[in-house]
Amino acid sequence: MTQRPPGPPAPGPGPLLLGVRHHGPGSARGVAAALAAARPAAVLIEGPPEADALLALAADPAMRPPVALLAHVTDEPGRSAFWPLADFSPEWVALRWALRHGVPVRFIDLPAAHSLARPVPAEPEHPRADTAGDVPVRTDPLAVLARTAGYDDAERWWEDVVEHRRAADADPYAPFEALAEAMTALRETEDEAAGREREGDGEEERDLTREAYMRLAVRAARREFGDGVAVVCGAWHVPALRRRVTVAADRARLKGLPKARVEITWVPWTNRRLARAGGYGAGIESPGWYGHLFRAADRPVERWLTKVAGLLREDGRLVSPAHVIEAVRLADTLAALRGRPLPGLTETQDAVRAVMCDGSEVPLALIRDRLVVGDALGEVPDTAPAVPLQRDLTRLQRGLRLKPEAAEREREFDLRKDTDSARSGLLHRLRLLGVDWGEPSPGRMGTGTFREKWTLRWDPELSVRVAEAGVWGTTVLGAATAKASADAVSARSLAEVTALAERCLLAGLADALPVVMRVLADRAALGTDVGQLAQALPALVRSVRYGDVRGTDTAALTEVAAGLAARVFVGLPPACGSLDDEAAAVMRGRLDAVHGAVGLLAETLETSAEGRGKDLRARWYGVLGTLAARDTVPGGIRGRAARILLDDGELPEERAALLMGLALSPGTGPREAAAWIDGFVGGGSGGGMLLVHDERLLALVDGWLRTVPPDAFTDVLPLLRRTFSVFDPGVRRTLGELVGRPGSPGSAPGRTGGPPTGFGPGADPVRADAALPVLALLLGAPAPATGTPRPEEAPV
Repeated sequence: MTQRPPGPPAPGPGPLLLGVRHHGPGSARGVAAALAAARPAAVLIEGPPEADALLALAADPAMRPPVALLAHVTDEPGRSAFWPLADFSPEWVALRWALRHGVPVRFIDLPAAHSLARPVPAEPEHPRADTAGDVPVRTDPLAVLARTAGYDDAERWWEDVVEHRRAADADPYAPFEALAEAMTALRETEDEAAGREREGDGEEERDLTREAYMRLAVRAARREFGDGVAVVCGAWHVPALRRRVTVAADRARLKGLPKARVEITWVPWTNRRLARAGGYGAGIESPGWYGHLFRAADRPVERWLTKVAGLLREDGRLVSPAHVIEAVRLADTLAALRGRPLPGLTETQDAVRAVMCDGSEVPLALIRDRLVVGDALGEVPDTAPAVPLQRDLTRLQRGLRLKPEAAEREREFDLRKDTDSARSGLLHRLRLLGVDWGEPSPGRMGTGTFREKWTLRWDPELSVRVAEAGVWGTTVLGAATAKASADAVSARSLAEVTALAERCLLAGLADALPVVMRVLADRAALGTDVGQLAQALPALVRSVRYGDVRGTDTAALTEVAAGLAARVFVGLPPACGSLDDEAAAVMRGRLDAVHGAVGLLAETLETSAEGRGKDLRARWYGVLGTLAARDTVPGGIRGRAARILLDDGELPEERAALLMGLALSPGTGPREAAAWIDGFVGGGSGGGMLLVHDERLLALVDGWLRTVPPDAFTDVLPLLRRTFSVFDPGVRRTLGELVGRPGSPGSAPGRTGGPPTGFGPGADPVRADAALPVLALLLGAPAPATGTPRPEEAPV
């Protein structure tokens, strides 16, 4: 054992047991002081022994916490576990101390080969939410100790007795002895309760197995290094490591444990994943605050509130040095009133709210997100082992200057630029592999656009997804190609295959597309469900358009889309007959989608083959005409078909008025008539303006509405409210004025006669010419001809 300078002797014979709270900055400072005083010959740390070969990487300058050890089963990467470490984690401090002083360091927890071989993967063994290990089936030891000390908050108690303990003790081992004594008493109490109430549950058995392995590892280290061994582990385990248990008993407990072949490496971690709110069961509530407490050598409250003031200034709030001074004073006063040795996070937040935020809670959300939790993302050196797919991904990220970040960030790509197009392709390929690093924004992913907008955020769990995806290939391109080909074969519906074809084009998977196309052609040829065919067509046509944007040859895809459209045209009218209300609503949505797809496909065919686009449109309009006129088709579908034809100029206004008159005739039930109106003018299709400018149609609707019997009116009112609620307020107001004017069909009794007023028999050239100068100014067009009134001369 290395000779240490004079100081307090280690407590008693045997190894130096340093029980800690994982991710506790107070424990980390205590470990540093104890190791400096004891100068042990070896350091043993709670963690998976398979990582011993990787410990030297912790001294690499490129290694920046928070980081984590990731272990996964070689043949089943999804079965994995993390052991996260921050710079304020006691284990990290012990590891760096040992490497800095050339002292052997080892992990002594139960190997991951055993823990990951369980039928149900266990929670990560090492980092727990509290000193005792956050055991969900037993009493929280921190809560028990806090209640014993008169606290109602375990976190606040821990801060007061450990994290705010700044004075250097004469005996650096005293805190660990006191904590070990408390844990011993708690474990004895629990053992008695367990003996009375149960014979041990899964969590307890897991702890006993782990502690048996730890004792064997400590014995082996003592044989090699003597008693000069320091052990850093969760405080809950200290009593078990002191307990006298025979070697035979420990080996018997470990005998027959299942074992799996595992791989282990270092991966970046984030503050958000250290936080409990991030879903990590062994996390802490405020990693950013704890990191500040660990790194602030003096005046932690003053330094913290200075950071808060800087953040609020960046957010546009007026915060002066005087605010900081007053906030420090208030935090100190609150701590004194509450009997705390130093202001904690609660006191500083209260002071910030009162002094810097004028009592508002809104800025506190920003402070919590950016400072209390933080968005730090660790870094791992290139020399760390990784699966080939991860190495290829790292190479692509650097080449495309697309750095992984823990904070959510929006990026916009111009697909006409090679770099942006490659970035888009990478993100789409990763999504095919289940690595959702980026989420596309639907508003900027429309058909035919040259731009894409993505929301990017790298979560540590994505490292597991990359490892899982490694079974498909060693490169991102190869793995995505293999995965897409396999997904096409196993797809359950035609819509899934068409969606996959679209994703292959977005991802630029030229080698996977032939496989997907073959499956798509077979499914389309055999498909008989017109609803599925109609659902699949829009995605297929979008694929053609996306291929155009990216310069991909989509000739084969275009032919499949044209054939699929033909099958839809033939089967749609029979499929729309005798549908109930719910099925009719679904089919109406598909009708709109198919109409949009036919328009895009027709444009594509017009550029590739003369006349085919026009023929496609003509056939589609014939289908819509059949649907609009067929009595067996639900009213909503008939009305929507008529409106599409009217908008495209394929249905004369007189014919539209006739169809509406038939739909609203006395022989049609009120609900069916209301559904027709909803299909014709509802759905945000601009029907309100149509009624405003065509009073013949408005008169038909108004006249029908006045003849609906009172009992039927109650039934159709919800549908009518839904139909007219989508109109703009101005449109609704104008419609009300039109039907309420004297002479209109909806006017008061005694005011009937003649068609509705408000529109002349034709265009008024004088009034129309008066608007031309204003339009010329707005559009930047040449000035009107001489003699045309100037804007200021235009008649009102």
